[in-house]
Parts: sequence; structure tokens; C-alpha cells
Amino acid sequence: MNSFKSALTRGSLNTRAKNLLRFAGCWALAAQLATLPLASATGEAASTAGADKPVSKTVNDPVMKVMQGELARASSELGKTDSAPYYMSYTVYDQNLVVLVGAYGSLLTDASLERRQADVVMRVGTASLDNTHGQSRSTGMTSGTLPLGNDPDAIARVLWELTDREYKRAAPAFLNVRTNTAVRAEEEDKSPDFSKEAPETHLGNVTAPPAFDRTAWEGEIRRLSGVFRKYPDVYFANVVLQVTDSNSRMVSSEGSAIESPSATTRLIMEAQTRADDGMELLRVETFQAPSASSLPSEAELAAKIDKMAVDLKALKNAPEAEPYDGPALLSGRAAAVFFHEVLGHRLEGHRQRDEEEGQTFTKKVGQEVLPKFLSVTDDPTVHELAGMKLAGSYDFDDEGVPARRVEVIQNGVLKNFLMSRMPIKAFAESNGHGRNQPGLMPTGRQGNLIVTSSQSVPEAQMRQKLIDEVKKQNKPYGLYFDDIQGGFTLTTRSLPQAFQVLPVIVYKVYADGRPDELVRGVDIVGTPLAALTRILMTGDQQHVFNGVCGAESGQVPVSAVAPAMLFSEMEVQKRQHSHDRPPILPAPGFENAAPAKDAQAKPEVKQ
Repeated sequence: MNSFKSALTRGSLNTRAKNLLRFAGCWALAAQLATLPLASATGEAASTAGADKPVSKTVNDPVMKVMQGELARASSELGKTDSAPYYMSYTVYDQNLVVLVGAYGSLLTDASLERRQADVVMRVGTASLDNTHGQSRSTGMTSGTLPLGNDPDAIARVLWELTDREYKRAAPAFLNVRTNTAVRAEEEDKSPDFSKEAPETHLGNVTAPPAFDRTAWEGEIRRLSGVFRKYPDVYFANVVLQVTDSNSRMVSSEGSAIESPSATTRLIMEAQTRADDGMELLRVETFQAPSASSLPSEAELAAKIDKMAVDLKALKNAPEAEPYDGPALLSGRAAAVFFHEVLGHRLEGHRQRDEEEGQTFTKKVGQEVLPKFLSVTDDPTVHELAGMKLAGSYDFDDEGVPARRVEVIQNGVLKNFLMSRMPIKAFAESNGHGRNQPGLMPTGRQGNLIVTSSQSVPEAQMRQKLIDEVKKQNKPYGLYFDDIQGGFTLTTRSLPQAFQVLPVIVYKVYADGRPDELVRGVDIVGTPLAALTRILMTGDQQHVFNGVCGAESGQVPVSAVAPAMLFSEMEVQKRQHSHDRPPILPAPGFENAAPAKDAQAKPEVKQ
């Protein structure tokens, strides 16, 4: 699949392996800064009766006018060829970006960027069988950089070139698809390659971006990053602010014309240390808001940095965890990432059709796949929950289909999948979950995955419920997973159907009343069908994890929402780590500090 991180990496697999595997990962690090519009502006959408040829729309945007004109010209001329496209679309992404990166009281990066990219999508053949069939999906799109500004001739010229390039890929690809289909064994899922959807008109009101005081924020990023200078155990730290003002425009040969402006600000604070045995330890805090002015105050952020440093010091001195199989309690944030990885990716529509996928839940519609007290929806139309803005919100997906609330699992029973415009058996239409980053073909993806429970107890009682289960199983301790770094999962059938979730704050909770003991170096592992049946109960409060998720269609912003969860059984393994020594020299300014009393300090306990 796929992976998830709060700013989230795809784990320890190398780059080549990641590209070869159907691997999904969602993560929260500064290196994962999103490069695509995050959320569309709200507004009424008016459907227009559709056809298989361009429909003229009244628009004021000069770029969209050029897009419509060039699309109409290309559709008309290419329609005369022997291999005529039956569908075309242009999507243009505008992005104004400011990035500030601070380290130890100074700025590493102070940059702004304006960029414009175009995706040309072309489908040759028929909706039943076209050039994107099977492993040929990459032949359906050509991307390139588009001129900035509103010069119609310059924009049209580049769109013309990209369209020509895409047609010269799509037409021969369709011939190959027809040949391969004729000589290969019959496919199990004979669904069409593309669904018919009603065209949409949605012209967002493009307004001035929220006010951003760059000078003031340069000072704040310096001051925040400077807080880390107090902590000699922190050997790497930075603070990243990304302010994005975006607008995406889409026009299609079906008659859609969609313009979606958005603005978002993301703040990421990251710090690392290394234990004496070489294990690298990481703490990340991320914050997201529509504008910089909506982020937490400087005092609140500085307090978070102090807490990160305290956590790292405690982790550095904590014992390494041992492999374990027994009762476990996941905090709400940890449970949210767990469900995103273990369940969510396996409910994405295209994975039910691709014969290289494990298809864990493909034939389980109408069957119980979770305990009856759990339900799961994916709802991109929700913009805020539990007092937090949701990163996975949008009004239209990247194929021009309105976002919809999808009840995926009701009372434990599987009901639906997250669908793009690639149909699968028994699910012929999109439900507004076709998503991608610019330059990659959309697939069914998660937006805001929300887990609810009808068997909950007050969250304050969950720790005692864990202890009760530990005693019931006659175990010496259970594990409490307080905070999570991210995770990844493998969904291809050529590899084990396994997942790995990467906690950062984990405690042993003893049955005999001893204080909780912080441990380090442990990963949650398992297989989905087994793990999901071991949930006993949940807390009564929902918690949000915002992140960026990577899969076949690229990096997209997502949210996962869940209550704390008690598992009767959870398997953990030791985390692989390097054996590099901690820094040999003391940190500057700490040369005369007393030698590491900290090395003899007792691990942090949680009462």
C-alpha cells in the first residue's frame, strides 16, 4: 500500500523496494511537505446535463477559458482519428508556497515559490476497455509545467504540446491493451475501466489569501527553534512552517468545469536523539490550520517543544522493549493510525479489482469484519471534528466527483468501498474518493476515516480495563501505546498481508500495581483479519490524527479519527535500529557540564 505519518515516512524500506511493492504509508515529517492543494473552498455545486462532448460554461477565469478552448479544439480534431479519445480532461494546479525552516535559533530556509502544473488525462477506446486497463494506467496521463500568469497563447501552446504527447502514448497503449486482453486468461472482475458520472460545475470564489506576516513569523520560527538549544540530548531539531495558497481548475470533455481554491498552513516541529545502543528516537508535533493566525500561540508551541525534549530524554534512558503478545491499550491517536493502516487501505476500491492485490475484503461485503459495536465511515465533507480541523476534507475529488460520506462498515458488517471512477464488481459508480497528487492517476483513497463505537466506557477507565484484562490472562503487564509516529502496510498478494505501526511513547502497565514503565524500540505488527477481531471495547472520546498518506496515486492529506481501544491481544516486535554512537563531543555550550548523570537516570514512569 501505503503509509501514514503526522507530517508520516514509509518505514525502513529503501526507495527501490518502495517503488516495487504495493506499499502505502502515511506520515508526519518535514520531508513530506505536501505539494498539492489540500482542501477546496465550500460552495454550491450546480450539475449540468452531460454529454460526451465539451459543454461551454460561462467563466471569468482567463486560465479556465483557455483550458476549455484548447480542450474543445483537441476533442474535435482528435475525434477524427482512428483511435479517438472518448474522454479527456485538463487539470491545472496553481500553488503559492512560503516555507520557513528554523534550527537552533536561526533560519535554514526562507523561501517562496509560485508554480503551475497541468495534468492532461486521455482515455482511448471505450469506457468498457481503454488504454488505462490493468497495468497500463500510467499511459492515461501526461503532466508538465504550465506558464504562470494569464497569457492565453503561452498557456494554450503548452497544453497543445502536452495533449499531443499524451495522445501519442494513449493510442498505442490501447492497441497493446486489446492485444493483451485477447491472449490472456479471462479476468475475474470484468467491470468497465471508467464509470459514467454527471458533469459538475463548481466555480469557487477565488479571494485574496489570508494575511500572512512573514517578518513576524520569521522571528517566531527563530525563537521556537532556539528553544531546542537548552537541551544537550537533542542532536537534531527543526521547526518548519509551510503556508500554501492553492487553486485547482478542472475541465473535462463530459462538460465539467470545477474550480477549487484553498489555503492551508502547516507547522511541523521535529526533534531526535540517540540512545547509547545507537537507537534513533524521534518526536514530532504537527499543527494544521486554514491560516497561520489560527495556529496555537507561541507560548503553547514552546511548551510543546519542552515536552518533546523531556520525552526524548526519558526515551533515551528507557529500557528497550522485548517482543510481546498480550493485552494492549491504544490511545485514540494510535487507534486512528492503526485503523487507517490495517483497515482503511484495504477498503480502497481499486484494490478489490487488481489481481496483484491481496483483496482481503473483496468478497466479504455483507459479512462481519469488525466487532458489532464498531462502525466506520469515510466523510470528506466534514471539516472539523473533536475540536480539530481535518486534513482529509474536500468538496470535489480529483476526478470532478462531489465528495460523499460513505458508510463503509455498519455495526461490524462491510457495506461499501472507497470508490474512484474505476468500477469494481457490484460497485459501478464513484462515491467521490478518487484522489491523487499532481502527475499521478487518481485511485480510490481515504479522506477522513472515522471510527465510532456503541460499546464504550469513560476514557478515564480504560487503563483499569487494561489491568483487568492483564490479570484475566495472567500476564505480568500490558502495553499502553500513548503516541504514534506513523505506519505502513503491504497489500499485494505476492507478500505477506501484514502491517507495521510505529509507536514512539509506549508504557508497560503492570498488573501488580507498580508504576507504569516507559520503554522504547517497539513496533506493532500483525495481519489485518486477526488483529481487527481482538478489539474488546473503546473509550468514549474521539481523537484526530492528521497526516499525509502515500500510495500509488501519490501523497494526499488524510485524517483518521478513533476512540481509545482495548485489545485482548496485540503483537509487538523489536524495532530495527542502527548502532551508531551518540555524538562524541558534547553539544556546544555544554562542554563543562557534569558527565551524563542522565545516563544513570531511571526511566520515566507514568502514574
